[in-house]
Amino acid sequence: MNLIEIYIQEVTRRLPEKSRTDIALELQSTIEDMLPDDYNEEDIKDVLGKLGNPAALAAGYRDQPMHLIGPRYFDVYVSLLKMILPIAAAISLISIAAEFFLDFNHDETLLNAMLDFIGYGIWKLIEVSVQVFFWLTVVFAVIERVDKDKEQHPLSPSLKPWTPDDLKSITYIPKKKAISKCEIFGSLMWTAIWATLYFYADQLMGIYRGGGEGLEFKIPAVNQDILLGYWPVVVVIIALEVGLALYKLIIGQWTKRMAIFNTVLELFATIVFIFILMNPNLLQQEFIAYMTDLFSISAAQFKNWLLGGIMITFIIYAVISIFDGIRKSRITS
Repeated sequence: MNLIEIYIQEVTRRLPEKSRTDIALELQSTIEDMLPDDYNEEDIKDVLGKLGNPAALAAGYRDQPMHLIGPRYFDVYVSLLKMILPIAAAISLISIAAEFFLDFNHDETLLNAMLDFIGYGIWKLIEVSVQVFFWLTVVFAVIERVDKDKEQHPLSPSLKPWTPDDLKSITYIPKKKAISKCEIFGSLMWTAIWATLYFYADQLMGIYRGGGEGLEFKIPAVNQDILLGYWPVVVVIIALEVGLALYKLIIGQWTKRMAIFNTVLELFATIVFIFILMNPNLLQQEFIAYMTDLFSISAAQFKNWLLGGIMITFIIYAVISIFDGIRKSRITS
């Protein structure tokens, strides 16, 4: 990929979202003006070398100063912060979830326990984020003041002075093709949510009524034994979804191979869940009787409306996910 495009990407990714497009166009024009008519790769390297390290150039475009941590370490500091925070958050969530399941009080409805878990989880995530931010900032502030080197150019990943050759080790990722860490975290969170709903459906999904101590679970909607009968294939789907999320984290962009993986997974998961939904004994008879009385419809009408709606939702979501993955994998610029 063109070194100029990678250089512009390395500058603009360090800038606020709203200013990236204008600065990218400005940089493109500046570089083209500095190049001779019949330029080659060495001419491009010479021009980019004059412009300097992308992190230093980006720092010149930013409005806020970097006083606590200077330009020499600021880019490394931000990169480490972005890497460590998600890892610390994931470890924290796993430990909280393990504590939740080990200490779960069966006298309490699972929904109320889940609400408590969500509230406690949010608080712990905030606490972990503050701790990581504080200690990493302290470490880099100390390093900044201990370092006696007068050189203030930002460090490259190789801890050597930056040169245009460093761009060759960086993959150019078009903006519309990139996979954000928020998207990956969201997919992992969704997998955890639906897996919990599946394996605890008889305690989560059903009829709730207000009680003296909050919501009280009255009638389960589904037959948990039916769901647990399919647990091996459901565990495979969970493992594939987690694997796809980790693959996205490693690659960082949509590829044809990833789109094929996503398509196969969506088709497989959709077929499996439709097959489960077609089981005639899936819904509890008490739940069906309650809902038919509530809406004044027949049992067959209610089952067709509920299960048919869920099936259609599965199919629509799968089609959107497959189409979006294929579309993004074909983006070239």
